[in-house]
Amino acid sequence: MLRAAGWAVQDKNRIDHNEAKGIAVREYQTDVGPVDYALFVDRKAVGVIEAKPEDWGHKITTVEEQSGGYAAAQLKWVNNSEPLPFVYESTGEITRFTNGRDPKPRSREVFSFHQPETLLAWFNEEKSFRARLQDLPELNTKGLRDCQITAITNLEESFKADKPRALIQLATGAGKTFTAITSSYRLLKHAKAKRILFLVDTKNLGEQAEGEFIAFEPNDDNRKFSELYNARRLTSSYVPADAEVSICTIQRMYSILKGEPLDEAAEEENPAESLLKTKEPLPVEYNAKVPPEFYDVIIIDECHRSIYNLWRQVLEYFDSYLVGLTATPDNRTFGFFKKNVVSEYTHEDAVIDGVNVQGEVFLIETEVTQNGVTVKSGQDVERRERLTRRKRWEQADEDTTYTAKQLDKSVVNPDQIRTVIKEFKNQLPNIFPGRTETPKTLIFAKTDSHADDIIQTVREEFGEGNEFCKKVTYQADEDPKSVLSQFRNNYYPRIAVTVDMIATGTDVKPLECLLFMRDVKSKNYFEQMKGRGTRTLDAEKLKLVTPSANGAKTHYVLVDAVGVTKSVKTTSPPLDTKPSVPMKDLATALMMGVRDEEAVSSLAGRLARLDRQITKQEHERIKQATGGISVQNMVQQLLHAVDPDTIDQKARVIDPVSADEEPKPEAVAKAKDELIGDATKFLTGEVVELLDTIRRDHEQTIDHETLDQVTKVGWQGDADENAKALKTDFESYLAEHKDEIGALTIFYSQPARRSTITYEMIRDLMEKLKSDKPKLAPLNVWRAYAHLDEYRGNNPVSELTALVALIRRVTGIDETLSPFSDTVRRNFQNWIMKRHAGAGDKFNEEQMSWLHMIREHISTSHHLDRDDLESTPFDAKGGMGKMYQLFGDEMDSVISELNEVLTG
Repeated sequence: MLRAAGWAVQDKNRIDHNEAKGIAVREYQTDVGPVDYALFVDRKAVGVIEAKPEDWGHKITTVEEQSGGYAAAQLKWVNNSEPLPFVYESTGEITRFTNGRDPKPRSREVFSFHQPETLLAWFNEEKSFRARLQDLPELNTKGLRDCQITAITNLEESFKADKPRALIQLATGAGKTFTAITSSYRLLKHAKAKRILFLVDTKNLGEQAEGEFIAFEPNDDNRKFSELYNARRLTSSYVPADAEVSICTIQRMYSILKGEPLDEAAEEENPAESLLKTKEPLPVEYNAKVPPEFYDVIIIDECHRSIYNLWRQVLEYFDSYLVGLTATPDNRTFGFFKKNVVSEYTHEDAVIDGVNVQGEVFLIETEVTQNGVTVKSGQDVERRERLTRRKRWEQADEDTTYTAKQLDKSVVNPDQIRTVIKEFKNQLPNIFPGRTETPKTLIFAKTDSHADDIIQTVREEFGEGNEFCKKVTYQADEDPKSVLSQFRNNYYPRIAVTVDMIATGTDVKPLECLLFMRDVKSKNYFEQMKGRGTRTLDAEKLKLVTPSANGAKTHYVLVDAVGVTKSVKTTSPPLDTKPSVPMKDLATALMMGVRDEEAVSSLAGRLARLDRQITKQEHERIKQATGGISVQNMVQQLLHAVDPDTIDQKARVIDPVSADEEPKPEAVAKAKDELIGDATKFLTGEVVELLDTIRRDHEQTIDHETLDQVTKVGWQGDADENAKALKTDFESYLAEHKDEIGALTIFYSQPARRSTITYEMIRDLMEKLKSDKPKLAPLNVWRAYAHLDEYRGNNPVSELTALVALIRRVTGIDETLSPFSDTVRRNFQNWIMKRHAGAGDKFNEEQMSWLHMIREHISTSHHLDRDDLESTPFDAKGGMGKMYQLFGDEMDSVISELNEVLTG
């Protein structure tokens, strides 16, 4: 990690400042002991790193005092009169950073170490960025709406309180982008922010934001933003370092961080409507050209759909303040931004203030829309390829019923489209009385093909030409931006048809009518789509495009032709298609013969996450249980079984059809059944139980959906009773199993053999205990004993050492609760004092260093074997050979004696 960030890593006796601008020196000596890494830039000591094992991630903050002590210490050969400002604690997996120059310095998690050039610049600054935020002057409110003033003022208070995430909720039309630009201008001018990233999730939103940044005129300067600062929209993998504001799609930033080329079409997909894919997203990687500290602030437009799944890791890569903009947050949005909502300005508020107009709903229901279509056997039907639109006629060989959901996808009923459009035309005098022209109308279609069918029907039914109705999608032949500009500013087109290009974030103020010919399941997306009609417009500007309008825009009309206003909406598309079903239940159901695609993809997703969490030993246990199948293989097999192309190919083998025909439903069903059956053969009762046990040990559920509130404050009255019950259950379990579990047998009845208890024996006992009685997890029981014993000392360093200490307490070895590490240290000290008090040779400094390493190993693993000398940390010091060199023939007796004495 250090080398990737541009640091040269050196040993303390091989220091060479000429090797690189920044050097990280291992085991650098201070007056309180050696620090794991001391950081130097241009020969200046600037910081320290305290390194810990990977499994310390859950308690990495507990070493902040230790790392802070090293930062405040006197470095050898260095005249550091003040504490070093930059302090890291890292496991390699989790890294935390504290900038001592900040007001009230507070550690934060970072993706990786900062580059030497960054730390040098920060070291030489008079004030840090967080300190400069304290000096933001009072907001000049000229030209700002009340809701914008509130948002900016509260956001700056959030910055001053060093809250890493903030959410601005402003109704559609209230000026979210203008608010963000005003805030960006103040951050650049007054807080000297180096760079700001404005993230969008579609290309057209990026183009729109770029135009607004360029045209923005601050209220305290007569120059435009583009004359004061460099704002650039990223259109390639090149990220200009001199751009104070970068405007970029989150898809492009992901590809930049991955170092992969971007499929340009990806920037045109709306994440809220993209289908969930079973492929597990690859993690972003460190990019030296765009390091985590590259941006001071990231503003996320339409954040309600940009903070989940694949894209969340882009945001969490950067060591930046995150500011979300949205009109339609849901519970997960509030959860991501830690409920730090600096502005709440709803559509209702905007209507009251005259910023938005209210909507009215007009229903059009048809028989086919309600009940679907039945194609009778023997009926001549037209077949049409979706992409080429090539047609052919053939006779239906069986009755087939298509539901309303399949309309315009599997089956097209031209008369259904015609019936809706004709009725819409006939009702316009009732919907908009007194108008002589069709009001500006936006029609939402299901697919690009559906949009084409609608356009042709509209032109025919209204008796108008090509300019009357046009398509505004990314696949349109005519430039969609040109069509959008015409729709916004010119008389024609009167009607635009889109799939999702202008469903969100696009401003068309003269728009007065929304015709839904597609259903929408996402609540947030539906609100965004409705928002296209909420913009206000005065009478003069409305008459420019709609001459017969008799005043300002007062409302918009939502014409519902598909029941979109009545259908059940989800707040946001879920990551897991079966999130409420436990992994064990998913696996068991598939093992027992369930052939549900969602269950397969959900299990694959859970296993893919588990694959990245478990240890090498756990991987081997799983492979042993499955006959050599790894978790990664399981995921591949499961995803392969539900891949549409794989299913299609297998169905064609089962029941061959011509290349231009779809496989028969029976063949598809059989293909799915066989593929899922083959993919789940590895599932047995033993494997399911093992996977679930390992999953429980590693997995935490992060619930961004449920928000919490205080319901009770006070002391818990039954704490004593709970602790006593847990203590009784634990002691009963140990007593019941003392004759069948080797480690317990030795503790209870063979104390002379206590030194032979191995790490594996304790680990197996712990896994069996947690599997049989999850509530008796060692740390739970430790808390119960600590409460009853009124223990106020150190907590155990791991579950394993907690279990050893508890067993010693139950079996009477220790009269009171005592962390095993404390017992080992106390026994070690007594042993050393006795050895050095005798007439024999005393251990020298190098030998003592090895004995300390053995002590620490036994305090976490209970036992030291010869083979352990070839693993961490002994291997880095020369391993078994080095120890034999130091202790000679006494090596084995020293190991044996320490195993016995330290665990006694």
